[in-house]
Amino acid sequence: MNLPVKFNVIIAHMKKSLIISLFAVFIAFSLFLGLSLLDSEETISPQDNLEVEEVLSVEEKPLITLMATGDVILARTVNTRIHKYGDFTWPFIHVKDTLKSADITLINLESPLIENCPLTNEGFVFCGDARNVEGLVVSGVDIANLANNHLGNYGLEGVRETKKVLEENGILYSGSYEQPLYHEVSGVKFAFLGYDDIGPRAEGVAFVDEDLITSQISEASAKADVVVVSFHWGIEYVSEPNQRQKDLAYLAVDAGADLIVGNHPHWEQSDEFYKGAYIKYSHGNFIFDQMWSEETKKGVIGVYTFEGSKLVDIEFIPIYIRDYGQPIIVDDPDSS
Repeated sequence: MNLPVKFNVIIAHMKKSLIISLFAVFIAFSLFLGLSLLDSEETISPQDNLEVEEVLSVEEKPLITLMATGDVILARTVNTRIHKYGDFTWPFIHVKDTLKSADITLINLESPLIENCPLTNEGFVFCGDARNVEGLVVSGVDIANLANNHLGNYGLEGVRETKKVLEENGILYSGSYEQPLYHEVSGVKFAFLGYDDIGPRAEGVAFVDEDLITSQISEASAKADVVVVSFHWGIEYVSEPNQRQKDLAYLAVDAGADLIVGNHPHWEQSDEFYKGAYIKYSHGNFIFDQMWSEETKKGVIGVYTFEGSKLVDIEFIPIYIRDYGQPIIVDDPDSS
């Protein structure tokens, strides 16, 4: 059927209007959908992303405990007592579980461990039976500092024998020519060094030399997260450090040390912080046969807790030595 021209124009116009209307609806719906999605992203996404970023950026740092003891001689009367009781772990019986609980246990081993060590209750030339290392093993000792004035009492051969005994029993050592010593725990890298300032100089044992201290500690600081330095220094039987000890400690910290572990005076000495590093000038005796005074029968185990590479807590566990070489843990050493 043929419609008049007027109707054809009207119908065409209606079709065109319908198309435009539908297109407008489509555009409006698309804009609405886009704005809704955008609004949804702006409302939820930033907060979610922030929480995710916070979770990713905050790494849990491990807590690591380092225990450090005072002087340990497995020689002289301690050695004869070990043989008397027939137990090479005898000195450590009451402290081994405490030492073993640390992530790192560091002792100052102040006597060589050799075969055929003569038994004696006197003198100042020290040696201990090589089998006395069993006490270190059952106590979980990780590192023995060798830088002291008695490790070389049996010459270079005695030093070599001691290192061999330690190595065969899985115990590391610092304070020898082969340092820094690196030891990693829970992803945190520790460096250990040791220096003797008492003498006489012994071959194979690191002696205090200011240039050497600076260069070795600087090297360690560049490679490790935490640098621990043992010093054998000071004057015997006094409770406060002398200026020489302070000067060496400050030198070590300036070079990059984080913790200074001091020994030799046979009495516990005071402590201090210097440029953020902690210095304990002496831990006193730990396993020793000096039963002739109350102060030489006392000492402390230093418990140094690190959160990652940061020292966050310091505690001291007091000990009291009985029977010429067997420490016990006490609440009050003055009441023992």
